[in-house]
Parts: sequence; C-alpha cells; structure tokens
Amino acid sequence: MDAELFGRAAGGDERAFGELFERHAQAVWNHAYRLTGSWAVAEDLTSNTFLIAWRKRAELKLIRDSALPWLYTVAGNLARRERRGAHRRLRLLSRIPEPQLVWDHAEAVAAQLDGEERLKAILDAVSRLPKAQRQIVELCLLGDVPTTDAAALLEVAEVTVRSHLSRARAHLRALLEDK
Repeated sequence: MDAELFGRAAGGDERAFGELFERHAQAVWNHAYRLTGSWAVAEDLTSNTFLIAWRKRAELKLIRDSALPWLYTVAGNLARRERRGAHRRLRLLSRIPEPQLVWDHAEAVAAQLDGEERLKAILDAVSRLPKAQRQIVELCLLGDVPTTDAAALLEVAEVTVRSHLSRARAHLRALLEDK
C-alpha cells in the first residue's frame, strides 16, 4: 500500500504523502524516542525524518511495500547526528562552572528520571556496539523491524542479521551488567 502512495507522492501529490505521514508518524516517533530517550528530540527527529522523506521521495527504498524500515534508518541516522551534537554541547558546557541548583524531589519526577536514566544507559550501551551490530539493534530491537526486512534494507543475508543480533544481545548484556 505504501508503494502506491509513494508513487503518487513522488509525482508531487501532497495528499498521498500526508496519508503516509499519518500512517507512519507515530511509529517513527516511537522509534526516535527509543533511540534518544527524549520526547522533544523524538518530535524533532520525526519531523526531520519526514522532511527528508519528502525531499527524497523519488529515491525512497521500500521493503516489502513498506516505507517504515527506510524511515527508521533515516531516524536512526538523525539520532546519531543529534547525539554527536549533544556530546559537543556537553563538552562546551563542561567548561562553564555549574550554578547551585535546588531540585524538586517529587515522586513523579524521580520516577521519570529513573526511567530516563535506564533508557540512557541502554542507549549508551547500544552506541558502544560495532556499527553493523548497532544498526541491526536499532532496526530489529528498538524499531521492531523483522530480520528479513532489515536484511533487505541493509542488503545482507538474513543469517548475517541474526548473527549480528545474537552477538549484540550478548554484548549489551555484558555492558549493562557492568553498570
């Protein structure tokens, strides 16, 4: 069904692209959130993902008549770019002395921070994986893309995807147990 809509969108049909956006925006936002751990950044990444999809609508690669794996890949690339930028900003901010802050210790805030810290620890562990494993984890584990679709998107054998996934899980367990 995506192929027909993207075919029309490639010809400039904004309504067809709007239908694709409505169909996949929530899934892309969820994927972006799982990659970043931030609602606001996930919203920005979702917007930028669909902006890129609009600009490259004629080049889009569908997997099993679905644009979702391609959109997940774009969101993953944008998330990595955002993470690198955040690291640069943090290094810059580390040079500035920290002001004295008074924190609100409300239960809801504490629970939310604990959840975000766990997600950030997982994302940090994923970022330490070798590139091939990281891509497959982002697609298959964080994005729920089937291994067959990930293999087609990455242009590798499905057995390669499964192998990388198995190694990545073991590597992630080891990294997260150290914490």
